[in-house]
Amino acid sequence: MRARLALLAAATCLAGTANAATIYPLDRATILASSPFDFKVELDAVYDAGDVDVTVNGKPYADVFGHEADFVADEKGEDGESLGSALILRDLAIADAGDYTVDVKAGDAEEKSVTWTVYGTAETPKAKNVIFFVADGLSMGHRTAARIMSKGMTEGKADGRLNMDDLDNMATIGTSSTHSIATDSANTMSAYMTGHKTRVNALGVYADRTPDSLDDPKVETIAEALRRQTGKAIGVVSTAEIEDATPAAVVAHTRLRGDKAEIVGMFYDVKPEVILGGGSAYFLKSDIAGSKRKDDNDYIAMFEDAGYTVATTADEMDAADKNTKLLGLFHTGNMDSTLDRDFLKKGTVEKFPNQPGLVAMTKTAIDRLSENEDGFFLMVEAANVDKMSHPLDWDRAAIDMIEYDQAVGVAMDFARSHPDTLVVVTGDHTHGMSIVGTIDDEIDAEEMRDKVGTYDDAGFPNYTDENGDGYPDKIDVSRRLAMFSNNFPDYYETFRPKMDGPFDPAIKDENGNYVANEAYKDVPGAVLRTGNLPHNASTGVHAVDDVVLQASGPNADQFKGYMEQSDVYGVLADAFALGTTQK
Repeated sequence: MRARLALLAAATCLAGTANAATIYPLDRATILASSPFDFKVELDAVYDAGDVDVTVNGKPYADVFGHEADFVADEKGEDGESLGSALILRDLAIADAGDYTVDVKAGDAEEKSVTWTVYGTAETPKAKNVIFFVADGLSMGHRTAARIMSKGMTEGKADGRLNMDDLDNMATIGTSSTHSIATDSANTMSAYMTGHKTRVNALGVYADRTPDSLDDPKVETIAEALRRQTGKAIGVVSTAEIEDATPAAVVAHTRLRGDKAEIVGMFYDVKPEVILGGGSAYFLKSDIAGSKRKDDNDYIAMFEDAGYTVATTADEMDAADKNTKLLGLFHTGNMDSTLDRDFLKKGTVEKFPNQPGLVAMTKTAIDRLSENEDGFFLMVEAANVDKMSHPLDWDRAAIDMIEYDQAVGVAMDFARSHPDTLVVVTGDHTHGMSIVGTIDDEIDAEEMRDKVGTYDDAGFPNYTDENGDGYPDKIDVSRRLAMFSNNFPDYYETFRPKMDGPFDPAIKDENGNYVANEAYKDVPGAVLRTGNLPHNASTGVHAVDDVVLQASGPNADQFKGYMEQSDVYGVLADAFALGTTQK
């Protein structure tokens, strides 16, 4: 692994300038040996097939790849405009590890060269199980807030530790996409789950130029690799819609993360043994109330026919037949935040009163998946860390971070009695959230901003946890954390937790611009903050900062220093020996 990362670093320094042609996979791609992927060359002009020359390490590409590509004389755009010629070879796989330089020349005008690194893995698995945790949008501020709110702090030292604080290997992870430094959950999680970086909104594909979102060059997902090479069970758990970007990345291939109806079909193709989350609206047949499908596919019935027990409440999940696969869909959309679900009963809890939490779903998934004698892969996402951070609802995000850490604790307990389990804990991207001090209502000041204590004046917040459940007894304490974002639309800062329901900072005006939501204008002490984002931004956006990854268990020592998200897949593949045939 160290040698492969060193090779990538050297390639970065030697990378040349881009030419007109585009080759997928892109330059410096890392490809698991024998893992299927689609090869595509896009040319900017129209050529005859005989005018296009493609070589691999100096040899005709068909001699190396074993197949001729399909030649498309002229790809068309959305409006039928000419895009240029293309070569496409689907389901290519390269068995031998090494460097492969692909050279393309078309006529006298276009040429391009890329180099891929095909890598192998251990011959035998190092880990029987991998549990991969993602707190969507996880930033250091979220983590610090969770520790202080959950454990407390006295005289400058935390009064307790988060579960994840005791994971013993760490790396910082670069999250940028193939087309921009800024990123989203689709391309970031896709890099983790495929080993290939891609563009914003894309899952399991390289984003090409054609308008069809489902025909882009595919790369193999970890779920597909596990089905191809092993007998391991697969689990996907999320508090988001199960078709949302992060959980979808385990199985999906699409240029557009919004292809949620199609993503359900991709879950059905792979059939993970355990699927738990929200998003039932995309499983329901179109003529059923609440359905968001536009076809007659009834995926609830289809999964039941495939041997799944379908649960729609926490009680049904607990009572589900242990001898069946489990599909739990507990909300038509995204599940409610922990603060709303378990404490305030706000959001949509009245409509969906029996939603399980992330801890219960994680325990259920591990209990079921661990019955597989060949082991398992489980992905667990705390989605609301992100979904509450976008609207600047920091208290809800922090409480969900506490729940996330408790779910990590469930996995760590399992790993203690099953030391052949690799536990990985990370985020997919960050938010621009930081803690700057405290807000003290006891300070006599006319303006709320003058109640913000910084430096020595911050002191310590006065959250308590009298019942010992790991959550603060209340979040609207008199001295609380001062949590703010470095990016935002116009909004009213209230300096208070939002006790009436999730925050909605900005709404669209008659000109289509987002302006501060005046529902918060008359909150005592509220201050209008003029946004620093474009007027089309309704919430805060992701930050470009690196994320932190921690791990413990077999192969965890391979996580170190700075890594790209696509490198993380290589460690997972090596832990499972996915470069070798096991069945």
